Amino acid sequence: MRIGTFVLAAQFPGQGPGEALHRAVRSTEAAEESGLDSVWLAEHHFVPYGVCPSATTLAALLLGRTRRIRVGTAVSVLPNHHPVALAEQAALLHLTSGGRFSLGVGRGGPWVDLEVFGGGLDAYENGFPEALDLVLDWLREPRVAGRGERFGFREVAVVPRADELLEGPGPGAPGPETVVACTSPKSVRLAAARALPMLLGMHCGDEEKAEMVALWRKAAREAGHPPEVVEGAAHVSAGVAQIADGAGDATELLVKTMPGWLRQGLDAHVTVDGRHRVMRDPVAYTELLCGLHPVGTPRLAADRLAATAERTGITRFALLVEGSGDLAATEENVRRLGADVLPLLT
Repeated sequence: MRIGTFVLAAQFPGQGPGEALHRAVRSTEAAEESGLDSVWLAEHHFVPYGVCPSATTLAALLLGRTRRIRVGTAVSVLPNHHPVALAEQAALLHLTSGGRFSLGVGRGGPWVDLEVFGGGLDAYENGFPEALDLVLDWLREPRVAGRGERFGFREVAVVPRADELLEGPGPGAPGPETVVACTSPKSVRLAAARALPMLLGMHCGDEEKAEMVALWRKAAREAGHPPEVVEGAAHVSAGVAQIADGAGDATELLVKTMPGWLRQGLDAHVTVDGRHRVMRDPVAYTELLCGLHPVGTPRLAADRLAATAERTGITRFALLVEGSGDLAATEENVRRLGADVLPLLT
């Protein structure tokens, strides 16, 4: 079982962005100190839901602050980036961290980001496969040309090469792990065709995640990937974690703190084309998350993680630990994940 944290740098009501980012940094340092496996960083623009606009930049800082823990993006939003620029950053972080960086990518949403960064709605609706393949080519090949509908350029040398680590696995080692956020059968099949592990969202229950894993395996086999690749894919399950001594204490805390952040953060999203969207009820959504994920006593948390692993086959977790909105409480939550929950899973 590999337990990591999912860091949004969430700005709660009454807080400034600096406070949210400081909590993100400190929770990562606490995760390494507590023996957790990884930290996954979200990217958001123009909303207090999460105030980290560049997951790769924050990853660079955190890789420099730590020595053991894996740091990944969850996710870098491909329509907001040129895929070569993003792949260059991934290669740089992979090489300078000794292979501790994971690149998580997704297509994001139909937000005003597409207007600001110039990707446009077509990049969101149709451009993700081309952009993803260009990222993968850059991380695997010595020279790359852009030959797609959106990205066309002459062949150029890949510098630095992501598969030339001087430390760790050694020269010729593969480049950084690439993970794809999947929310639909279409994205599951896209990831499976390329044998890329999935990142599955925290709004999904075990049954839905199990169905997506089954679909991924079926599509990967149909794409001709060998059984060991299909069965060995290291998918990641996102969730929420809050550890407390009393059975209902953790849920009570999150129901008090998370809805204000969710209401403020989700309501700030603006669609690029004015399409109607329905915001989840913040209290009901918080209660749903508390019911799905390791929120409660250490024993309950360990049992829920073990049950998810048994039902889905997923043994890697990215858990939101900042649901209290408080720095000291977040650090204590991370500490208890390492000290009180991890031993129950070994």
